[in-house]
Amino acid sequence: MQGQEPAPTPDPPSGDSQSILSGNASDVVQARDVYGGVHFQQAARQAPRIPRELPRDVRGFVNRGHELTRLEATLDDHEHEGSAVTIAVIVGTAGVGKTSLALHWAHRAKERFPDGQLYVNLRGYDPGPPLEAAYVLERFLRALGVEPAAIPSDLDDRSALYRSLLAGRRLLVVLDNAVTAGQIRPLLPGAAGCLVLITSRNRLSALVARDGAERLTLGILPEQDAIALLRRVTDAYRGGDDPDSLAELSRLCAGLPLALRIAAERAASRPWMPLSELIADLRDESGLWEALTVVDGEEADAVRGVFAWSYRALPEEAARLFRTLGVHPGADFSTAAAAAVAGTDEVRVRPTLDLLAGAHLVEQHRPGRYQFHDLLRAYAIDQIEREETAASRRVIEQRLYSWYTLGAAAARAHIVPGPAPIRLSDAADEPRPPAFPDYDAAMAWYEAERSNLVDVVRSAFDTGHHATVWRLSAVLKEIYARLNEFQHWFEVGQRGLDAARLLGDRYGEAENLDGLAMAYTQAQRSDKAIEYAEAALAVYRELGDRQGEARSRNRLGLVHLRAHRLREAQTHFTASAAIYAELNEPGREAVVSGNLGQVHAELGEHELAATMLEAALASYRSQGNAGSEGNALRLISMNLRRAGRPAEALPYIEDAIAIAQAHRNQMWEGFWLIELGEVQCAAGRFPEALISCQRSAVIQRTIGDRTREALAWSGTGRAYQGMERHSEAADFHRRAAAVHRDIGHQWFLALALGDLAAALHALGAEEEAARHGREALGILSRFDDPESMRRQEAIKALLPPAPGSTATRTASS
Repeated sequence: MQGQEPAPTPDPPSGDSQSILSGNASDVVQARDVYGGVHFQQAARQAPRIPRELPRDVRGFVNRGHELTRLEATLDDHEHEGSAVTIAVIVGTAGVGKTSLALHWAHRAKERFPDGQLYVNLRGYDPGPPLEAAYVLERFLRALGVEPAAIPSDLDDRSALYRSLLAGRRLLVVLDNAVTAGQIRPLLPGAAGCLVLITSRNRLSALVARDGAERLTLGILPEQDAIALLRRVTDAYRGGDDPDSLAELSRLCAGLPLALRIAAERAASRPWMPLSELIADLRDESGLWEALTVVDGEEADAVRGVFAWSYRALPEEAARLFRTLGVHPGADFSTAAAAAVAGTDEVRVRPTLDLLAGAHLVEQHRPGRYQFHDLLRAYAIDQIEREETAASRRVIEQRLYSWYTLGAAAARAHIVPGPAPIRLSDAADEPRPPAFPDYDAAMAWYEAERSNLVDVVRSAFDTGHHATVWRLSAVLKEIYARLNEFQHWFEVGQRGLDAARLLGDRYGEAENLDGLAMAYTQAQRSDKAIEYAEAALAVYRELGDRQGEARSRNRLGLVHLRAHRLREAQTHFTASAAIYAELNEPGREAVVSGNLGQVHAELGEHELAATMLEAALASYRSQGNAGSEGNALRLISMNLRRAGRPAEALPYIEDAIAIAQAHRNQMWEGFWLIELGEVQCAAGRFPEALISCQRSAVIQRTIGDRTREALAWSGTGRAYQGMERHSEAADFHRRAAAVHRDIGHQWFLALALGDLAAALHALGAEEEAARHGREALGILSRFDDPESMRRQEAIKALLPPAPGSTATRTASS
């Protein structure tokens, strides 16, 4: 059961998709899943995407011959044994070169992994929280070719899908900067063929003991290797440096590759200055770095000295950009974000970024995108606290947060077309927001900044920029609703609500209550959805915000519609449509009228439903709103089917599925396939209905929508019943009922129990059929619509007459 939000649904990028309407039963096989239930897998799959995610190799990598040999031996053992996933862990202190070694070896070995390489920086030592496994799995699944709408919401389901996609493939998975074994375990493949390479400052003993990981401890560079690294960087710029001076410089850097590279770049940039003078400057550097606590003793002094030495040599513009970039809370940043921090444009900031990258103070890891080593980020944060006033820092933070808010709003305008959901500030000193020519460009920006947007919400909340928090949350809710990104949605929405309440901003509070109501509605949490939607409605009424009131009314209608509380839904939809008519917003009025048309169809008022749904369809087509058009086609099909006209219904639902396939939207396709199966059953085309429902079940399992997967199982059961294969039908109805009972969806539970009773009755299992039938009747008695009455009569016909009834007396006389 699916209604529509008043904001139009966007058109995703078009693309070819193989039609499923001409398939046959041999296309689908039945299998047992890890949960012990029945589901389906397509026998023939499209060729999997091959990810190539390794960052570029380290320039001027030196030695580490022993460690590279160890890693090669691990790979050889992995190829010879071939019985389990091989895990290699590189551990060592900060700045010792763990990531450089891992990436250098990964590039050498990548040809031995023909199915691709996955890479992620787990951010175990950044100022913010480490990346959660659920987020990393989402990234990996997308890299492996899973459409965003098809990614399950549950961590275990994501991990299971990830393992399934890697089964039988040879991939290299690099997990950089891990902090705990628990962070890693959901990211481990489940079968032989893949090698996982991990870097960490921690020893990860649990991973070694329980998962059989091979640990390689990386120490500081021996003096000769450290000197070789210095020479590799400096020889092209300066010659004749005394070996003893190079040795002294290497000792001052404590043999840490990060410090050595920064020192070497500083020396290379001053080819006429004697190395002895540079060493004296470094030795005399007195600006110690109290904030650095991750290394101790000689190594800490080396890092403090080298960072300060290099930083103080920068031109003022570069030094200020370096320290102000410390306010950026994300894992990486774009040139445009850096320009926002600096209060300038991309053309002016790009040379300064190049200067910082050349000094090894930031790293350009992809075209147009940069990142800090975590030690350098901590140093930048320390310097901005030392050298900028609190007022100056707040201005810098606001520029950055505003850039992300404006960027998200610009992206939303393409991803979810329609009027801006909130009033954004238009102050003259705001940074220039990103501009996007089309949907693809907007989605590309959002995907690149997805994690940063959450980090910005967290950081802005912690630093007291509460107006930015609730506004950014209100913008993002529209995108999250489009992509069902529940993991971020709930966190961002709650922070937005808390921020608005801290400010006493009632409008911001209402917008974020509305966003959380959206999230809970789409997550099938009707109790929480009603709580937040009613709270939003109360605030909008208090403010006299008629549009907000209409939106909340529609939201409440959707929640009641999904729970099959049709009269309550009708009341809310009618009120919402009246407000939109009053506000002269025909597009949004059409959306709500379409929802109202579904209610009339559910109530058996087929002529009225047809009029409303056809009008809504015409409106959606005039807007070019493909998602709403497809859903209207589904509802028209449902209305015709329930009116006993399945042959007329079939073209409508086939057109809907064609829209879903053309837009490569599995969420739409999986849902609309359920209606196709219903129409095919109503027309007596049971083998075709079986294929449609099975394919829907595959998609729903991939997406992680348990309710609709169970509905697909129910459709499968009805198809089997039509084929008089009642035992299989009972299995599917029993499984569907278990899911609906677990979720707490009473209407769907009653329907599944009624279907189960019918299948068991056909098998002659009268006692069990009666038990399930009586439970279904108990639930259905709470509903008073015609469909409920019809279902009750059908179930009663299956049950034995009650003792003392007329039928009993007649049979015994």
